[in-house]
Amino acid sequence: MTNPLKEQMPTLARHEGVWEGVYRHYDADGNKTDEHKSKLVCRFPDEGHPYHQTNYYTWDDGRTDTRDFPATVEGGRLRWDNEFIQGWAADVQLDDFGRSTMLNWTRTGEPDLYLYEMIQISDDGQKRARVWQWFKNDKLISRTLVDEHKVSDDWTGQ
Repeated sequence: MTNPLKEQMPTLARHEGVWEGVYRHYDADGNKTDEHKSKLVCRFPDEGHPYHQTNYYTWDDGRTDTRDFPATVEGGRLRWDNEFIQGWAADVQLDDFGRSTMLNWTRTGEPDLYLYEMIQISDDGQKRARVWQWFKNDKLISRTLVDEHKVSDDWTGQ
């Protein structure tokens, strides 16, 4: 059985696999406040949640963090409602070949903190760039830039 989400969100489907990269966080004035490495596993299982992402973060000082993001589908969008975030993701189809996915979410327990994320995937599907714009009480407080490259199409061993 093939996951129907791949047909509903073909641009997002191009993200299936394992990605490695770097997150860089900046304050509203453009000063870097944090940087860490990442490994993201993006999967479209045939059973259970139609989309499931697991993020592994590593800092140079040895700290690590893992975050798990199973999603449902509602109204043609991915939906999250978990211990970290509530929000959605949708393909932005500007032409016949999708490159952009948009996200909007709030932090669980912090409804006045929200962000918009834009993900651009390369035409060959091997690189992507992400931009997060963070707002608190409708004021821009920070930006996050993420540069990633695909290391595997196969997420099953992760």
